[in-house]
Amino acid sequence: MSAGRKIFFVIASFIVGMSAVFVMLTYIVIRDSMDVMLQLSRKEELLEISESLTRYYTENGGSFAGVETEASAQEPVRKTGHQESILLVSPDQTLLLHQGTAQPKLIRNLGVMRELTADGKLIGKLYYYDTDVANLTKLRIGTPTSIAILLGGGALLFVLLSLGAAYWISRRLTSPLRALIPFIDRLGQGEYGIQAPVVSKDEYGKVALAFNGMSSKLKQAEVVRRNLVADVAHELRTPLTIVRGKLDLLQQSGQPIEPTGLLPVQDELIRLTRLVGDLHQLSLAEAGKLPLDVKPCDMTKLLQRLIERISPETEDKALVVRFTSTTANTTVPVDPNRITQVFLNLLINAIRYTPEGGDIYVSLHEDEDSKRLRIDIRDSGPGIDEEHLPYLFNRFYRTDQARARHQGGMGLGLAIAKELVDSHGGAIEVESRLGRGTTFKVSLPYLHPAS
Repeated sequence: MSAGRKIFFVIASFIVGMSAVFVMLTYIVIRDSMDVMLQLSRKEELLEISESLTRYYTENGGSFAGVETEASAQEPVRKTGHQESILLVSPDQTLLLHQGTAQPKLIRNLGVMRELTADGKLIGKLYYYDTDVANLTKLRIGTPTSIAILLGGGALLFVLLSLGAAYWISRRLTSPLRALIPFIDRLGQGEYGIQAPVVSKDEYGKVALAFNGMSSKLKQAEVVRRNLVADVAHELRTPLTIVRGKLDLLQQSGQPIEPTGLLPVQDELIRLTRLVGDLHQLSLAEAGKLPLDVKPCDMTKLLQRLIERISPETEDKALVVRFTSTTANTTVPVDPNRITQVFLNLLINAIRYTPEGGDIYVSLHEDEDSKRLRIDIRDSGPGIDEEHLPYLFNRFYRTDQARARHQGGMGLGLAIAKELVDSHGGAIEVESRLGRGTTFKVSLPYLHPAS
């Protein structure tokens, strides 16, 4: 059952139930009010007659025997101005007394009844009748029924109108959801990025906004997936083509293979192994399953060892690496091997893009507000265009698409660095301006998130 029908049935059930309760309560109140009016209209006469008959019953030894003879001896018309008729029956409905011109059945149906008791015991029922009482009784019977019929008709009309309003309300309330369903179906069919109209600012509008955001993220994820497949295929195809071409050439030559002739093949196989290893490591890091051997590590000593390690490359380009630290608190809980991989990648990038004779700056700072140690690595290279900065940590992304892939790496280094830093609870960001170099900023917490 649709949500609109559920809302309609709930509202309809409430309206019908409340209307029925209103009609029933009104009928009961009016009927009881008319009963009270009828009893009060002949209260004195009933009291006088009932006392007389009760007294006769008591004086006659607990019997109404001879009551009809006794009543006939009295004046048939009382001095009340009413033509009275009286009917007395026993508890088992045996007729004991009938006085007046009205028929017993008429007296029972249109008269006023009063129970007679003696010593707490029911001894009979007295019915009093006259024309005014008959008219009031008819009103008591007819008025509640007429009012119930009128109220029932009015309630029926009200219910019909209310059901129409309930149907309109249910359609109105569910119309944003009905409008969203086609877009959900299209998204389910693979039309990622589709956007539904946001027509309100209430909960329905929030649902539409959430749907649009989810659709956009699915589109981005699909684009990333396709690019990843294309990039992996390209990265694998290049070394495989070289290996295949080299082997074909060696086979066609028909000459014995010198060990040096297999070096290019070995280089490409090493490249393939490194690519598969990097992809595996990146997948583990993104899934949060990368094992970490966290221990306290002095970043000053670690960075100085890395600077010494890359000294042959810096000397080849006549680069100067300048190391500074503004804090003595440089020990943070990290996995030394993983963090070494991060900063080695950043330093190699800095060497690659810094022109000969340039400078590379490595600095450490303590951020007291965030309780983190920040490590900046800045080069004096050409810088990166601002349009490339948001995508710099994506897989296989290169700022220079024309650059040969075997010359500049596979485009996984920064993506891996980001995931490794994130796995330590840290953050990495980049700042760059054309012609003014690039700065990578890594912040690591003094307390590991898992501690």
